[in-house]
Amino acid sequence: MLRAIVIMFVAMSLIPIGDGAGKMLVTREGFNPYFLAWSRFALGMLMVLPLLPKGQLDARMFFDWRIWLRGMLIVCSISSILTALQTAPLPDVFGAFFVGPILSFFLSVWFLKEQITKANTILLLIGFCGVLLVVKPGSGMSVGLGFAVLSGLFYGCFLTANRWLSNTAPPRALLFSHLAIGAVVLLPVGVANIPVFTPANVIIMTVSAAASMAANLLLVVAYRMAPASRLAPFVYFQLVSATAMGWMLFGDLPDAFSIVGLLLLIGSGISAALIKPKS
Repeated sequence: MLRAIVIMFVAMSLIPIGDGAGKMLVTREGFNPYFLAWSRFALGMLMVLPLLPKGQLDARMFFDWRIWLRGMLIVCSISSILTALQTAPLPDVFGAFFVGPILSFFLSVWFLKEQITKANTILLLIGFCGVLLVVKPGSGMSVGLGFAVLSGLFYGCFLTANRWLSNTAPPRALLFSHLAIGAVVLLPVGVANIPVFTPANVIIMTVSAAASMAANLLLVVAYRMAPASRLAPFVYFQLVSATAMGWMLFGDLPDAFSIVGLLLLIGSGISAALIKPKS
């Protein structure tokens, strides 16, 4: 379990790097979020292809509807969060996005039949209250934060699907499958929104794709090693690096309600992870 936790911490540090780079491209360089989403999948696919051991990739996996479902979940999640980053501050986007691990937690119990404790459930419900403080439905909620919530819902399903399909293929083959699916599905909108390239934005685009690819590979590895309900709370670690990156790159700092919400999310997530599941 300890190795899985360390891997999750690394993965959760990489995701805000990829999304921070993505926010720079959609807000400062005028990139269309759907082109950027497509470039992530296409570049990530090319990056992981040389890392596939010979004979590990079986084309028959693409005839499995579950592989396509998992791929479409992450396609919808990344497209939604890049749309959210056009208008909403990075820390607030990630706060709203964290409805995802809460959904994953309960899906793992219902769908994967994983065992949890009452205390664990209560702590994650407290985390959901933190999400509400960040999103502020009915008052301060914006369209951007709405897309962030939508992204989180797709991502929560994707996290559970990682555990569900963890034994269907090796981690790098599973990673390649959703990258290839994303590159194919988003190709029409990607090609239709090709931006003007400069050396600087090409570098940023590559960083965004590489960080996202590496994070998702580590997620697949971690979810082969431990139950989804135990790992889901560690997704909250993204909040720390997302808040720091939002401040350093964009001067974005959450308001008082959002800070309380973020603290509730972090505290409840870490506490839930420390509670041992029922045997």
